[in-house]
Formats: sequence, C-alpha cells, structure tokens
Amino acid sequence: MKNTPINFEIVKKKIDASGLKPDISSSTIREIVRLVNEIQEETGEKFVRMEMGVPGLPTPETLINAEIEALKSGVVSSKYPMIEGNAELKNEAARFVKLFINQDVEGKHCIPAVGSMQSAMALFLTVNRLSEKRNKILFIDPGFPVQKQQCHVLGIGYDTFDVYDYRGEKLKDKIESYLKTGEFSSIIYSNPNNPSWISFTEKELKIIGDLATKYNTVVLEDLAYFGMDFRKDYSIPGEAPYQPSVANYTDNYVIMLSSSKVFSFAGERVGIMVVSPALFDKSFDGLKRNYKKDTFGYALIYGALYTLSAGVNHSAQVGMAKMFKAVNDGEYNFIEGIKPYAERAKVMKKLLIENGFKIVYDKDEDQLISDGFYFTFSYPGLTGSELLEELLYYGISAISLKITGSKRTEGLRACVSQVLPEQFDTLEYRLKRFHEDHQ
Repeated sequence: MKNTPINFEIVKKKIDASGLKPDISSSTIREIVRLVNEIQEETGEKFVRMEMGVPGLPTPETLINAEIEALKSGVVSSKYPMIEGNAELKNEAARFVKLFINQDVEGKHCIPAVGSMQSAMALFLTVNRLSEKRNKILFIDPGFPVQKQQCHVLGIGYDTFDVYDYRGEKLKDKIESYLKTGEFSSIIYSNPNNPSWISFTEKELKIIGDLATKYNTVVLEDLAYFGMDFRKDYSIPGEAPYQPSVANYTDNYVIMLSSSKVFSFAGERVGIMVVSPALFDKSFDGLKRNYKKDTFGYALIYGALYTLSAGVNHSAQVGMAKMFKAVNDGEYNFIEGIKPYAERAKVMKKLLIENGFKIVYDKDEDQLISDGFYFTFSYPGLTGSELLEELLYYGISAISLKITGSKRTEGLRACVSQVLPEQFDTLEYRLKRFHEDHQ
C-alpha cells in the first residue's frame, strides 16, 4: 500500500466505486463534491477543498437584517412577488449600474431572477427566438459548465472556443469567423472569468462590442465576480475606474449581476439581468413565434421568465435592495468585504509554484492576472485526469478544466473560498509530499 496523506486503499476504493473512471476529468463539480464527501466521511480526514465555487465569507449584516425585517412585517410571505421584480430593488440596481459601470439604465431595465443560473436560462430562451436563422450561442471559453448543460436541456445549439490563444487583436478574427456565418444569436462569457480568472482588456471588450453591433448579436455578459479584479479599486461609487463592460461599446448587451459571490448571498438566490435600454424596447420578428409580443424586454419577462418561476422571493429582494442602497450611498465598501479571496489566492498560488506546479492561465495579454476567487494550475508530466485523481490521495480536491471548455486539459481549476488561512500549513505539507512523490 502506498504511503499517502489520505489512506490510499480507501481513496482508491471510493474512486473505483464512484463510476467516474476511466476519465475522472469528465466529472461534474457535484460529482467531485460527492466523491470527496464520501472519502472524508470514511477516513475522518479533512480535505483542502478547492472544487466548488461557493462563498466563503459571511453575508453582510445590512442584507441579513433587511431580510429579517421584511419577513417580520408579515406582508412579503403571504403574497406572490411581481414577476418584473421589486420596484426598490430595480431602482437601486439601476443606480448601481450607473455608479459602478457608468451606464445609464432605468429600473425597468433591471430584472430580478432566481440567481444568475435562472438569468441564463431565461436569456437562452429569449435570444435564440429572435430570428429563425440565428439559433446558436457562441461561448467564449473556458466557462461555467452548467450554462452549456442548460443549452443541452433546452435543445439549443452552440459553438465554443478557448480564448487562451486568441487574446488581444487575435480575438477579432476568431469571433468574426463564427458571427459571419449568420447562425449566432448571442455571445456569452464571464468577466472576470470562471474558471481561468482572466479579465478582458478594454481593447478586447471593444472588439466584442463592435462585432456584436456589426452582426446584430446580443452579448450576454456574466459579471458574477463584479469588481473582483483586485488589480484596480472599483469600490468608489460614481468615480473611475468603473467595472469594465461591453456596455461601453454596444447597445446589444445584457449584463448578469449576481449576489452570490460579491455579497456572499448565494443561498437566497437573487440575480439581476440588466438589459440595454435600446435592446429592451427593440422588436424582433422571430419572438412572435413563441411570445405574445415582439419586444425583447416583454418577451424576456412575461414570456421566458414567467415560465421558470412565480417570481423571486420578496424578502431576498428587499435585502438586496437595502444592500445596493448601502453600497450606492457609500455606506458599505463591497470590495473590502471580499478582498480575503485575493489574499488567499496569493498564498495558495505561491505554495503551488514552490512545489513544482504551474499556473495555466497566467496573463491578460502582457499583465499577470489578478489574484481572486479562482485560479488554474497544472503539474509537469501529468494530464488533468491524472492530476485530479492523484491529488485526492493527498487530500486536495479541484475540478478539471476539461469540463469548462478549455483546451488546456492538463490543468485544474482551484477555488479559494473554502480554504481557510488555518489550512495553509496543511496545504503546504500535502503539496510538498506530492512534489516529493512525483519528481
């Protein structure tokens, strides 16, 4: 039996029984979560868990107290919420967009959803009905695997490319090679990016925006990690620098905002879709095939969203409205509240590099990427599947880049949120052992 930090025989038994072989790198996030839970339960050993992107910081008191008060009022729990959302939340979301992205929108353009996963589902149901011919989505990868799963469930076609080799000016020709076919309704990406943590430069966002306008394509910009490129301070309301966005370069955009990471409010499921004012009121002939009216905003809210939920729960909307107001008024610095993620990433990346690992997605053009919620890593001589499996014997879990659409299949994604500073010594010991055993 091999001498590894976690009992070798138990880990091997659990992996063999999991049904995830022969290629464990194809496992979903939740499958890895289940496997690690089973190993921990039988061995009694705590893993350094980097596989799932869940918040690892407390929810701000402002948000919690506002939701409690809303529930105590007795009004919110007995009535269905309006499908278009709470008026106060919509108006504060519009203020937030102006103060932190420097874009003018109204409350009606800000539509609450049950988290960004529902936002994406509703948007996929809308953008792919704009035109009979434009029936595919272009993913700029790597990306969040579940969004592609949503496309599979909906029967929506898509294409994808890994942005790793197409940064800067090279991005233009690559995107245009898809859009000029006339098959694509939309482009989707996250910024900062899950899983790679790259951030598009202004030059790259302009390329995307200009092409979206040229080819009448809608950009779905996922800003789940809003302001979390910690190389710049985006925390001052109404002052530059502002969160970079494709909204500066096209009217064909929908921004997806999330409360999960920025406000550590994942459990209550509140996201916001911010639809460009021009797009909101724009008519598309194709929409009448599935919806009563042909305007984008109406079809999105009263067509697609209405079929997915009876609304976002009242108290969570009230909480988010108060949270946005505190941020907008300068009473709460949301960036300060999430900086520990960058501090953890800096330490963890250092420990990996010192023990022979490499950072896979390491630069935004000529700049090193920010330390933040995620990073990617590999180990020389091992495939992603081999690395993912081998690390389990050393009490370290992550997910493969393979499931994110990345072509860098030697790599894994690490999320820093569940790794507490008191685990750094354990992580260092296990990485040293791994390095000693694999040189």
